[in-house]
Amino acid sequence: MDLPSFIWLWRIAAWSMGLSVTAYLVLATLGGWLALTRLTNRPRPGWVRSLHIAVGVILVSLVLLLLSIGIIGTLGEYGSLGHSYHLPAGLTVVTLVLLSAWSAARIDVSRPWARRLHVGINGILFVALATVTFTGWQVVQKYLP
Repeated sequence: MDLPSFIWLWRIAAWSMGLSVTAYLVLATLGGWLALTRLTNRPRPGWVRSLHIAVGVILVSLVLLLLSIGIIGTLGEYGSLGHSYHLPAGLTVVTLVLLSAWSAARIDVSRPWARRLHVGINGILFVALATVTFTGWQVVQKYLP
């Protein structure tokens, strides 16, 4: 395809990925704080849970933005998908983030499995984010002059 350079799209993707990793780290910190206050029966500020939810929504949005950028940019550059391990790694991250959001919405005292599932998914998500970051760096090297 004779299309203009997609370097601007990859810049948006790079910033989005950096913000996604930052959001994940903020969520892990807030989640740890929530767990600590729950386990020690200490009161927690009401804003902590609200901030955790808000940052979670931001992470879901960023991951979906990255998915769309990846699909549009790869199709525009190559005309097809699946040129590296970045596609399955990215789809794994998208799936895990959406499962994490789904399980978070189910957390309730009547469903103790939901919290365990949420925490477990986020542990796996750590490895998946590291993998997608590494494979994404390999993809970026193809586009740099």
